[in-house]
Amino acid sequence: MTVPVPVLVFMGPAGTGKSTVAGMLAGRLGWDFQEGDDLHPAENVAKMASGHALNDDDRWPWLDRVAAWIDGQIAAGRPGIITCSALKRSYRDVLRRDDVTFVLLMGDPKLVLERLLRRQGHYMPPSLLTSQFETLEMPDADERAIRVDLDLTPGEQVQEVVDRLQLTHTPS
Repeated sequence: MTVPVPVLVFMGPAGTGKSTVAGMLAGRLGWDFQEGDDLHPAENVAKMASGHALNDDDRWPWLDRVAAWIDGQIAAGRPGIITCSALKRSYRDVLRRDDVTFVLLMGDPKLVLERLLRRQGHYMPPSLLTSQFETLEMPDADERAIRVDLDLTPGEQVQEVVDRLQLTHTPS
């Protein structure tokens, strides 16, 4: 009998804290962690850095890389956590697997903008935030997803994910 290998995809617009919370959770659980932004082709990074939103054609190769990471974790029998905006259902469809759960970090867009304005050293300019919220399609009831509120501290967000998904430390 095969034991399910959980993979969490932390999703949502830029500035919601995906990397921070996902990294903290991965450290707590002893799971592998992949920063999804690191899988973007150089052309995508350059386009976003110049203030232009990605279109679907730009995103498909990136989503394929994210999906390949997920498949690698599952094939290796290793739980993992990856960040990926996964703003549209069609994007999540590329990533969906039996043991993938999406963790949507969401809150007031004004709070997210404040966070983006304070962020240093990231190629995603705050000017693209509006397009991300416009693109966001909230997960439907038939998608395995939970929503975590940005009003919580990152530590409280980690605890909420642990509690709601009943996660335990499983070194990979």
